Amino acid sequence: MRGGGGARRTVARMTSRRSRALRAAVSTASAALLLGGLAACGDDAEPTASTPSPSPTPSAAEERGGSSREGARDSDYPSYVALGDSYTSAPFVPETDRGDGCLRSSGNYPSLVAEELGSELVDVSCAGAQTVSLVGAQQTFDGESRPAQFDALDDDTDLVTVGIGGNDLGLFSKLTAGCVGAAEQEAGGTPCTDAATGTATADLDQISERVTSALIGVQDRAPQARVVLVGYPQLVPAEGSCPDLLPLAEGDLPFARTVNRGLADALENAAEAAEVEYVDTFALSRGHDICADEPWVNGQVNDPERALAFHPFAAGQEAVADELLRLLAQPVPNA
Repeated sequence: MRGGGGARRTVARMTSRRSRALRAAVSTASAALLLGGLAACGDDAEPTASTPSPSPTPSAAEERGGSSREGARDSDYPSYVALGDSYTSAPFVPETDRGDGCLRSSGNYPSLVAEELGSELVDVSCAGAQTVSLVGAQQTFDGESRPAQFDALDDDTDLVTVGIGGNDLGLFSKLTAGCVGAAEQEAGGTPCTDAATGTATADLDQISERVTSALIGVQDRAPQARVVLVGYPQLVPAEGSCPDLLPLAEGDLPFARTVNRGLADALENAAEAAEVEYVDTFALSRGHDICADEPWVNGQVNDPERALAFHPFAAGQEAVADELLRLLAQPVPNA
């Protein structure tokens, strides 16, 4: 275990590490297809746990992201920092700030958790973020540059949630072209499966390593904090399909399911390796995939009043917030 409140271990499901790693390797390559409505921008260098990052003053931290500065009530976690990509920032979930390129919602799970805990929130999650966006500047979709998300962390941080990995290695871009785009040309074939053969395993292994390194970096910069990695939800139905909402070739559905499941496993492996807690959003969202009667994730059409395409609805953010609050109400494992 690493020292301080930031050194945490979670075991959400006790499956064999080997089988999880294999599923993870297949996974992120396709999961990025489903997981980011915005491709990540910027440098793609390897994040390192030892890279120093200046600790901001409170006012500087506030400027870097959405911050609830009404004064933290008597809270177990007075200072809460949220790091992540668009599955954390929650584009178009009401009310979304469209001014800084990060598309951060006041209805995302960090905001809901902070309100319930009485925490002062610094939310630096940003649409398009990769693990490298934690340690270096990120260029947003509107061409603006945002500071490294790690700049929001310091010795006084009490709680950190991290939701990252789906945008790494340009996987979203590759998979939108390779899966959704190819399905329009070859609806009865397996274009996504064929295109990913030989590349998915290496990419997913590297992404898992990057997330592990990022989590260790969080612990180094916020040594007193409780750190929780938040996974990605189930997007592809376990059975059946809904081509109007999720336009994949019929033959690619088994691969997409494996990939979606595997991304969750890849992140769980990273949480275990870094000894932090993990919210298994995939398990939490079973029965609420894109094709479900009550979906937690939007389909292929942007809904400016509810959610960006292939991104969480408010219901999904609320469910993650409830699970985080349940977890945080429990004693820290192995403390």
